[in-house]
Amino acid sequence: MLLDSIRTQLDTLSKSERKVAQAVLRNPQQAIAENITALAQHAQVSEPTVVRFCRAIGYHGWREFKMKLAQGLALALDDAAAAAAPEQDDLAADLINKICGRSINILLDLRNNLQAPAIQRALTLLAAARKIEFYGQGSSGIIAADAQHKFFRSGVPTVAYSDPHVHSIAAALLGKGDVVVAISQRGSSVALLRSIQLARQGGADVIVLAPSGTPLAALATVLIAVDLGFDADPFTPISARLAHLVIIDILAVGLALKLGPALREKMRDAQQALQKINMQFDSFLRQPPKT
Repeated sequence: MLLDSIRTQLDTLSKSERKVAQAVLRNPQQAIAENITALAQHAQVSEPTVVRFCRAIGYHGWREFKMKLAQGLALALDDAAAAAAPEQDDLAADLINKICGRSINILLDLRNNLQAPAIQRALTLLAAARKIEFYGQGSSGIIAADAQHKFFRSGVPTVAYSDPHVHSIAAALLGKGDVVVAISQRGSSVALLRSIQLARQGGADVIVLAPSGTPLAALATVLIAVDLGFDADPFTPISARLAHLVIIDILAVGLALKLGPALREKMRDAQQALQKINMQFDSFLRQPPKT
């Protein structure tokens, strides 16, 4: 995940920082084994440039970057077999091992690399929002619908749009105090970019769940970077979608906690109301048929 993040951010780095990135990508194991001085020599830059590179991609310095890189490589090596691409002759046991292993890898990667400050800033915006809208297309549209289902219980007016024509109109009507959560696995959809530009022009804040270094990421008020590779095989997005769903869960739970005990009491009331409906329905099913 970290190596993918570095690749997506190459164009945003300075010339000297890009030399450091390329040295790490050429031999990440060597970058872990050696110290900052050795990496600077391999990249033909100064040690302060290595530190600037680490900060440019979202880390406080060399130590934190090196630790995250080591964690990422260890996970990749330990679970490489489980995360292998499904094949035509795979048995059910193979599919269980590969698909579950891939999903576990993605969630572990997410836990190790998700930036807590970005989550905190997003929660601050959501807690103060007058209205929250979720935009996504294709499989990301399904995630947007799931988010709306979870967030509407917060008491804030919430809606999800996956039709590009509809979210374009909705975005043009937004203003200051409104928040859009834009969800994308690639961060390059032209229609989604246009809607986010309209939302920003109206004064709305935008929380983006997408790869860093993408056109959509550049429009974010708050970027929650989800840097996952998509060149492995056509089944990768199926597992990658889990990362977005988990981030939505984190934001939904975080918002409920941030809004305080009163909201949680209302949520319990809503749950009890739902249970009463289910009990009434069960009672209806148990009634003997009329003769």
